[in-house]
Amino acid sequence: MLSILKAYKTLWIVLFVLSIIIVSLFYKALKPKQSLPIYQPAMVAFDLVDSTIQHQKKYHKIGNFEMLNQNGKIVNNATYKDKIYVADFFFTTCQTICPIMTNHMVELQEVFKNDDEVMLLSHTVTPEIDSVAQLKAYALSKGVIDSKWNLVTGSKKHIYKLARKSYLAVKTSGNGDAYDMIHTENFMLIDKKGQIRGFYDGTNAEDIQRIISDIAILKENG
Repeated sequence: MLSILKAYKTLWIVLFVLSIIIVSLFYKALKPKQSLPIYQPAMVAFDLVDSTIQHQKKYHKIGNFEMLNQNGKIVNNATYKDKIYVADFFFTTCQTICPIMTNHMVELQEVFKNDDEVMLLSHTVTPEIDSVAQLKAYALSKGVIDSKWNLVTGSKKHIYKLARKSYLAVKTSGNGDAYDMIHTENFMLIDKKGQIRGFYDGTNAEDIQRIISDIAILKENG
């Protein structure tokens, strides 16, 4: 009799565990999957979008780029192939929003330092000042991990074109000439296909937490 009761007890335990597993699977299957928008120029405020692409509603991706990082190495699209990354625009001598933005990039670096899928990319907007040597000194002062975070310099026109036509990050006035100057607090989240998946205020701590959450969503959705 005792052995029969033990057998029933085991059966009930097995059935209980199975029921939990089945309920969990149903919940996961029925739970709406979180997703992020794929930003197109037509979805962004017109003053942040070059007039040639303001009405574009699909197929927008980060354009081809090639610059030098803090170690004098070429950084281009291939460097970020199959990577999720956060991009921004800064300059090393900035004393207003850039130090806050850089500190927040340092925070993101710490969170994702062991995650090979996630990288960071900071473009200088004063390449005439921010040489490779200047970027290297700045990187060392901020504890930049070279394999995780590139600080890049190059042609001013090329960088400004990227800011305006690829990242949709800054107001469109100016063309990258000697008197042009852009200054933006925007962080952009880019997926593995080179598409913009989010815009954030790089000076806002809550937005940095939102970036972390949104990266998790991108990773979950593949």
